[in-house]
Parts: sequence; structure tokens; C-alpha cells
Amino acid sequence: MSLYEIVFSGECVPGASLDQVKSNLATLFKADAQRIELLFSGRRLVLKNNLDAQAAEKYRAALARAGAMASIDEMAQEIEEIIMTAPAAAGDFGQKPMAAARRAEVVPRDAYMAAFVAVDAPDFAIAEVGADLQEEKPAVRAPNLDLQQFSLAPAGSDMGQLRHEESIQVPDISHLRVIG
Repeated sequence: MSLYEIVFSGECVPGASLDQVKSNLATLFKADAQRIELLFSGRRLVLKNNLDAQAAEKYRAALARAGAMASIDEMAQEIEEIIMTAPAAAGDFGQKPMAAARRAEVVPRDAYMAAFVAVDAPDFAIAEVGADLQEEKPAVRAPNLDLQQFSLAPAGSDMGQLRHEESIQVPDISHLRVIG
């Protein structure tokens, strides 16, 4: 079964206003103006992929109604080939520097994937069950502090806080009378 993708390069249907097309696409995709501007960069953008012929035509027609000229391209059925370098020797976990680690080499399937060929991605190995994956940390030394100038006071002793004498002012009630 062939699979298709919807491709858009920023072209409008003849006779359509660019501002109107942008507005229609913003409504169709429920996107803000900044994202819509990215669609009109002139680059080939795949809007949707892995579609059957009927679904692809439905998407193309919806974009045409919005004023955008999209094309339907058949997807390549090639499988991406990955070439691995020699496996690491057993017990080499953590001993090799990162630069000497194995690297996965990817053969690109198209021009879009060619941008990811130079990505430096290490091919990590799996450690044995129970292996310690963290590097040894040096023992933490206690700080060298001279505490001889300090002493402990006995429990309950006065530590030199100032005590505030509470002065209670009795209100003047001489002007009050009890009527009874």
C-alpha cells in the first residue's frame, strides 16, 4: 500500500489574497500568526504524512479551499539504514572518554534527514545487572574550624537577653459611677 504526504511550499491558489490565505490557514490549523508565517518561508514543508490516497486528497482539497496550493507526494518506502561500529569490550563502562565511545552512523533517506547526519550521538552500551553506574565521589572532609572560643552554658541559665519589665498602667476609673 502506498503512503502519501501533503507538501506545502508557501504558494497560494491563483487569484487568492496572501493575507486572506494566511487568515484561512490560521483558522484551519488553529495557529497564531507567527506559526503561519513559518509556513510561508518558501521551504518545502511536509504538513501531514503516512496518509492513504483518499485521506491525502481530502487534506489537499481542504487546503485548496483555504487558498493554499499543496501537493500530494508519494512517500519513499525505503528503510533507514543504520551502520554500527565495533561493540565495546566487556567491562569498559565508564572507563572510556566520551570522544572514544561508539557512534551510530546514519545513512539519510532524503534531503531533510541529511541535516541530521553530523549529529554527534553516542551509542551507549548496557551495563551488567548490579553494576555501579555512578563514579566514586571523594570523601567529604570536615571543615577546619577553630571553635575553642565558644562554650556551652548550663541549661536554664540567662544567656544575656534583656528582660523587659512589664509596666501595667491601671486606667483611671474615678469618673465612673455604678447606678443601681
